[in-house]
Amino acid sequence: MSKDKIKVGAEAVYDAKKLGTSKMLVLGLQHVFAMFGATVLVPTLTGLSVSTTLLFAGIGTLLFHLLAKGKVPAFLGSSFAFLAGYWALAPNGEKELLPYACFGVACAGLVYLVIAALFKLFGSSKVMRYFPPIVTGPIIIAIGLTLSQSAIDNCAASWGVALVAIIVVIICNIWGKGMIKIIPILMGVIVSYIVGAIAGQVDFTPVKEAAWIGSPIEWDRTVFSLFGHADTHLMITAVITIVPIAIATIVEHIGDISAISSTVGENYIKDPGLHRTLCGDGLATTVASLFGAPANTTYGENTGVLTLTKVYDPVVIRLAAVFAIVFSFCPKLSALISVMPAATMGGVSLVLYGMISAVGVRNVVENKVDFAKSRNVIIAALILVLSIGIKYSAAGAIVIPVGEASISLSGLAIGSLVGILLNAILPGKDYVFTEGEPNDTHVNFEV
Repeated sequence: MSKDKIKVGAEAVYDAKKLGTSKMLVLGLQHVFAMFGATVLVPTLTGLSVSTTLLFAGIGTLLFHLLAKGKVPAFLGSSFAFLAGYWALAPNGEKELLPYACFGVACAGLVYLVIAALFKLFGSSKVMRYFPPIVTGPIIIAIGLTLSQSAIDNCAASWGVALVAIIVVIICNIWGKGMIKIIPILMGVIVSYIVGAIAGQVDFTPVKEAAWIGSPIEWDRTVFSLFGHADTHLMITAVITIVPIAIATIVEHIGDISAISSTVGENYIKDPGLHRTLCGDGLATTVASLFGAPANTTYGENTGVLTLTKVYDPVVIRLAAVFAIVFSFCPKLSALISVMPAATMGGVSLVLYGMISAVGVRNVVENKVDFAKSRNVIIAALILVLSIGIKYSAAGAIVIPVGEASISLSGLAIGSLVGILLNAILPGKDYVFTEGEPNDTHVNFEV
């Protein structure tokens, strides 16, 4: 066996400390490469800053590693699960409304801390019985379906460019080898971007005018910009609309930590424990949102890199975080992404949103949810119909008068709350969450 390898079970893995500085730097860049396409796609779709997103992906990852005692090789990138929340508050990426959406996401991050405290006090099994697959699966399905209209609208700008993106994503994901297989979104963006540019659908003027170095934070997009003139009604609406999405992302987090445990062969649910990893993920999301970046989440793409390289040292992930921070100070890179053809975004997001829903289906199927039970059928049916039906209704939300103000509840918020409540009160609960062995609970938004 090579001197750079050690044995873990029956598998040979690389000892990063013996690879040397140059190889570790390359491995760190590879992790940036894996997360880059999906991470920058979220701010592009929502109107948030790409530079701020990269900055707080790096900072959030380092914060996560600090709170998880530096043991878990996880990278935190932009979460797609909150897209429906951003669009409920700022459907067209309105600059003046995005800080309210960010406030709602920041509050959602605090929910992680509450759940982390419950995990610490009562243990995983007692807490997770309120978030079984019959609740989280349909919620994840609804997240993808409620986003579908925006993907079609963007594709309509040029179906030719959109189809190029879709075809490249499929080819890379199904037939790709090595790194190509785990970066299908990035490859789809690059190829269709080039096709769009050749077709004259890209104006590179903003790229030419952008500076090479600049501040990654745009203060007028931060939550702090609301101080002194905030609309209380919008803030309350943002919290009620977006916070319930944290239910799905918390289970996504648990699934990703389980997947990393399986990959590495270490039970991170026990040590450092879900209470620590949830705190890291939640605080990273809150801090990022306050400064105008998307919510963070543990990335399945980087778990794929771990599987590919067999290098599990968290130091490599921390190097990737540092690279992301360095890249955030380049406005020209942000401008290059901002002029991307709408059809490119439409093509990749069409696949991505469909796969988010497919993950929800997989979560239900692989956890063997029994639909012979009426309670399960009722819970799933109400979550899906309320989430999707309200989204595409004339109002697009349910408006509840509260004194002189009113609160708008998105379909996803209503569906999530109803699902949790019904699961808690209806008889016949049979879901048992276990933490004895590292396993993949199949709840993540990996592409």
